[in-house]
Amino acid sequence: MEARANLLDVSNLNVVFYTYRGVIKALNGVELWMNKGERLGVVGETGCGKSVTSKSVMRLIEEPGEILSGDIIFDGRNLMDLSEAEMRKIRGNEMSIIFQEPVSALNPVMNVGFQIAEVIAKKKNTRIKKQYPAAAEMLEFVGLDSERVMKMYPHELSGGMAQRVMIAMGLAPQPKLLIADEPTSSLDVTIQSQILSLLDDLVSELGNAVMLISHDMGVVAEFCDKVLVMYAGNSVEYASVKNLFRNPIHPYTKGLLKAVPRIGRIDELKAIKGTVPDLVDPPLGCRFHKRCPNVIDICKVELPPFEEIEPDHYVACYNYSSDKGGDQ
Repeated sequence: MEARANLLDVSNLNVVFYTYRGVIKALNGVELWMNKGERLGVVGETGCGKSVTSKSVMRLIEEPGEILSGDIIFDGRNLMDLSEAEMRKIRGNEMSIIFQEPVSALNPVMNVGFQIAEVIAKKKNTRIKKQYPAAAEMLEFVGLDSERVMKMYPHELSGGMAQRVMIAMGLAPQPKLLIADEPTSSLDVTIQSQILSLLDDLVSELGNAVMLISHDMGVVAEFCDKVLVMYAGNSVEYASVKNLFRNPIHPYTKGLLKAVPRIGRIDELKAIKGTVPDLVDPPLGCRFHKRCPNVIDICKVELPPFEEIEPDHYVACYNYSSDKGGDQ
């Protein structure tokens, strides 16, 4: 199949986790793709597979999890064909990740300067001590006082400082792809705005592609070029930000947008009834059909294909309608 993008093309990705309750079918044929320098937002409720998708792209699924099948084409190479040793050369060099809880992601017994220098040294295959000046430069790049912060340990950092340190670590090797897994969810609103503005400026300057995992549709609308909507381990809609917000197609996407608070229209706020299904025993057919207002018989027995229904706008639905239902 011809590649759909020149940086990342994930197709038919299936991931499971083996637990005492049974096999959790976490990802069920996920599709996504990105071009170089592009910003892709991945959205959906908790439990829809966003973080599992990002970790799968980096081949970070470990026991009791397993990538059963699928292709992950990154910059012309299928990562599913690479050994773990080959993947270690790609992680932290060509692709890196900013985690949701920055303090817990940092090494508690190493100071900040050492940890950033270590990332740069790995990229350049040099001694860590030689990269301390570069580490200090990265801290200044993200707006921190390097003379002070280089010597600090993770427990001494505030939430905003820790997130800036994680951004510095993520960008230090100048990766082609930066994955930001809900990078501001643990921060207060003011710091969230500062971090997102900083990340926007930095990736614009460096030209990195960014995969932003988020619950916040407003952040995605402001930061991203494209959006992938996920539900219960499935890709259900993919489009440009402009198309998705002006003309959502999938009933689930419409439900997400109707649940977004808007100034002067609070009375129109509507939650999606029900919850994400238990993925140990997901429903047959479309996994959204028990919550869907447009459900028809075929939805209950067959999983809809993920198809292009207009230029660069894909949807997985047997009974969709294009009615400008998400106009913001």
